[in-house]
Amino acid sequence: MPKTLVKPRTQTKLKTQRPPLYKVILINDDYTPREFVVLVLKAVFRMNEDQAYRVMMTAHQKGACVIAVYARDVAETKAKEATDLGKQKGYPLFFTTEPED
Repeated sequence: MPKTLVKPRTQTKLKTQRPPLYKVILINDDYTPREFVVLVLKAVFRMNEDQAYRVMMTAHQKGACVIAVYARDVAETKAKEATDLGKQKGYPLFFTTEPED
């Protein structure tokens, strides 16, 4: 009589992992008007007047400021959109992204 091989059933549990997050950073320049930077922050990042002004001043004083943290594709899209708004008006306004630690 042949022996029957019995194996325990194993279930694989999939762990969903959060996508890596990226910071959107505003880089200060000496040419873009402060009012325009505030306008862009309000339009693209949906900040209110006070938040946008504080972020703009932080970038002005320190040279750069982290604006928000998003998934990579969202961060890159918002940074490009904000940078493009500056280019349309002829300003060197620049936003960049980098991975969050």
